[in-house]
Formats: sequence, structure tokens, C-alpha cells
Amino acid sequence: MTIQTIPTTPIAGQRPGTSGLRKKVTVFVQPGYLENFVQSLFDVLNATGQDGQGLKGQTLVLGGDGRYHNRAAVQTILKLAAANGVQRVLLGQGGILSTPAVSAVIRKHQVFGGIVLSASHNPGGPEGDFGIKYNASNGGPATETLTEAVYARTQIVRELRISDAPDIVIDTLGLQWVEQMQVEVIDPVADYAALMRELFDFDLLRGMFARGFTMRVDAMCAVGGPYAQAILEGELGAPRGTVVNAQPLEDFGGLHPDPNPVNAEDLIAHMARTDAPDFGAAMDGDADRNMVVGRDFVVTPSDSLALMTAHARLVPGYKDGLLGVARSMPTSAAVDRVAKKLGIACFETPTGWKFFGNLLDAGKVTLCGEESYGTGSSHVREKDGLWAILFWMSLLGATGRSVESLVREHWQTYGRNYYTRHDYEGVAVEAANQLMVDLRAVLPGLPGQKFGTRTVTLADDFAYDDPVDGSISKAQGVRLIFDDAARVIFRLSGTGTEGATLRLYLERYEPNPTQQDIAVQQALRDLAALADQVAGIARHTGMNGPTVAT
Repeated sequence: MTIQTIPTTPIAGQRPGTSGLRKKVTVFVQPGYLENFVQSLFDVLNATGQDGQGLKGQTLVLGGDGRYHNRAAVQTILKLAAANGVQRVLLGQGGILSTPAVSAVIRKHQVFGGIVLSASHNPGGPEGDFGIKYNASNGGPATETLTEAVYARTQIVRELRISDAPDIVIDTLGLQWVEQMQVEVIDPVADYAALMRELFDFDLLRGMFARGFTMRVDAMCAVGGPYAQAILEGELGAPRGTVVNAQPLEDFGGLHPDPNPVNAEDLIAHMARTDAPDFGAAMDGDADRNMVVGRDFVVTPSDSLALMTAHARLVPGYKDGLLGVARSMPTSAAVDRVAKKLGIACFETPTGWKFFGNLLDAGKVTLCGEESYGTGSSHVREKDGLWAILFWMSLLGATGRSVESLVREHWQTYGRNYYTRHDYEGVAVEAANQLMVDLRAVLPGLPGQKFGTRTVTLADDFAYDDPVDGSISKAQGVRLIFDDAARVIFRLSGTGTEGATLRLYLERYEPNPTQQDIAVQQALRDLAALADQVAGIARHTGMNGPTVAT
């Protein structure tokens, strides 16, 4: 075995987005594509690492969601790591580690950082998507400063340092070696499960199943399956088959592993049956997202965060209360009202979990969430799908209530935030960018303008001053806020791999309990029309309606 230095040529377009570098598999399998990006990452880490030592003597965590190209990418990264000074790698068995589990392992073992191989909720398979991101020593996604440095390096990288060692066996637990680098293949579930035992009353949850509590968890043929089976069916005594689509598949069995009512249609159908289980939930490709469903009753992510905040003291891990909460700017303001009543801080951040990481590290918040079915807490530095499911189970067990009754009681207490997200997918990049340019141009004239019975009170392009590190993030999404607390938000997503995705967020507040049972799209129809009037969505995109409305 030898370490080789191989000439390479920079490859354009390797700038990480909101959650790392995501492209089509057909792009990642091009010669040198993955190698260039990982070498650039290692070059930056070696230049900026701890105590001037860079990666020398350090330990990294490595794993992914098992999608197509995961296993091959693991072998490539190990050979690059061995040649760039890494001393040890903790590798999930089979190349598998959920995103929250990567964070948990990094934090438990206090290692240098980790590499996550995932495109999250994006489709898998040879024609699907692939992704890679770096998580720092706090277990959370790399800062924008680091990702921009990596991107800059990809534009000038000229050589790869890589071992010519043979592939290791990644399906067998234990120690192996690549050059002088130790590779420990670990049980992907063990550290994560131990953390869940610290947070939740497993005896309470076992008792629920013993008394006949029923649930259905759809893992969508993704990485969350083994975790849910091990904990729910293995430790807590849920009947076998409680977790469906539990085997991770490289193409996710043809499913789109995005846990929303459109893509998790099988779960929605089961929960609408007369013999539906008490509780339903789904997770996404890398198990960091969740959807919560009662009997014929879907809980929005915004409401989920608000309820978890309101009832957190019922869960052992949060019995002393919350330091504060945070939500992404497009997420509804439902949690804001809860935080105000509890007398705790509520932060509004740009989309991207790294912004929550700063607040969590600084001890300013305990819970955080975003509208795209992601919720998390201070236990890791990622959102966490199975943790959210266990949290909701704990609330049901502690209160003896159903999902629907808990939510409706919450609306009666705090009011209901009608909320929806409309995705316009596959929009031509130039057209999407022009829409945002034109929209920003009209913002100064909107405050004070009336649209029907509503008057615009604020029209801006959201900017965030980080209270921890002082960094400023500008142009994070256009907001229109009205005198009745309604909101219309426009934002281009950074998680797609083809074209552009325009996200339109619509929200209105309804305090009257007699008006809290309107169909969501009907309740927000006038705001959708208003949004098109202001931004010219149909004119710019050529689309008469959203691709997906959730």
C-alpha cells in the first residue's frame, strides 16, 4: 500500500448549499468529482484545524443514508482520509449512519468532526441524488465560513493525495486498517439508542405498548428503519411490523423519502382507515425529518414544534424547562406565542440547521424546528426524526390524550396558525432568479399598501444578525407581513439538484375556535392569489400552480 499524489483539475459548481453539496448521482460518479471535493475539504481542515495540527492524529466519523453510491463513496473517502493525516475513523456498519446519529457519535466521543453522505429527502437510485456534507466537532453542520473556504479550494485544487489500499470490509464490526489509519466499524444504532434512553422514560413507553397502544412508522425504505426497529420494536416492545418499509434500499424502493402528506401517501391512507392505529409517523432519507399523524389528522411541523415546546416538561430530558426556542424564518409563528406565555426567548433564524447550532452551543435555546418537517433539541446538533417520534409518544403517554385532541386543545389556548408551503419545482434558474430580483425591487413601495382587508406592515428581505458570533446573513427570503399577522414569504431553496425550487409560504392567524376547522388550502386561498399578484409567479415560472402543496 502506498500514498499516491495524483494531478487533478478543478471542477466547476462544487459550492455547498444549505445542507452540503448535492448533485445527481450521474455527476458524483464522474471521475474525480467526489475526490476533488473531499480533497478540498481535507486541505481546508488541515490548514485551519485544531492547534495547528489539522487532521494529524484526529478522529472522524463517517456514514450515510445508504442511498446509491454510498458504499463506493465510503471506500474513496477512507483512502483520501488515510493519505491526508487522519488517524482514526468511526464508520457506521455497512456505511450506514443516520444524520442525527452522526451528530450523536461525534459528541459522545468528542472527535474532530464527521462526514455525512446523504441528500436527505431527495430521491435515490442511479438516476437520483447524492450528497456530502461536513459536520464539525460540535456535531453540527459546518459554518458558512468553512463551506465557502472549501468551495474556494475546489476552484484551485491541483492534486489528490490518496491511498491505493484495497477496499475494506464495511459490513463486519471491528477494527481494520487503511495505511496507518485505524477504521473502527461501529454499530450504527448503539450510541444513538443510549442517548434516547437518557432523554425518555422507556418504562412509560413500554407500558403504552403493553396496554395495547398501536402505531405505524413509515421509514420509507431509508436509514431510519434500523433505528426505529431496534428502539421501538426491540427495546420498547412494539409489535413486529410497527415499522414499515424498514429496510434501507439504495433507491428507497422507488419512494420519495420526504415525510409529507404527498410523498407519505401510504401512511396517510392507513391513518384515515376506520381501524387506524393510535399514532402514525414517517421519517425521511437520512432520518432527520419527521411527520406526525393522528387518526385522520396530520400535524403541521410548525404546530408540532409549538406543542412540543408547550409540553416539554412532561418529558424527562426537559423536565427542568427550556432555555429558549428557535424557528427558521419561514416556519409559522405558532411557537412564538408559546414562548411568550412561558417567558422564554424565541429566535427567528435563516433556514439551515447551522444557525440553530450556534444558539444551542451558546445555551440560548433547547428546542428548535423548521417548517420542512425538521425538529431537534440540544441533545444533538441536527434535526432528529426518531427523537421527535419518541417525544410525541411521551406526550401521548403522559397525558393519555390523542394526537388530534392535543392539537385542538392547543389551538383553543393559543389560536391556530393556518399554514402551508407551495413548492414550484424545476423552475428555470434564470426565471427564478429574475422573479426574486423583480420582487425585491417592489418591496420599498409595499408597506402601507392595502390588499383587500389587509394592509402590509412590513416588506423586507430577511437578514439575520447572529447573536452568538456576530455574523450577518442577508437576502434570506422576502417577507410580507400584514396588520392581521398574516405572512407571505418567498424563498429559493438550496436543497434541489435540478433547476430551481421556489418556495412560497402562506400563513394566517385564527384565534376564534369556531373558525379553526377550515381546510388549509381554502383558508389560505386569498393569500396565494395575493402572492401571485405581487410576485407574478405564474408569469415568471410559466406554472399555473405549485408542484407540491403541503
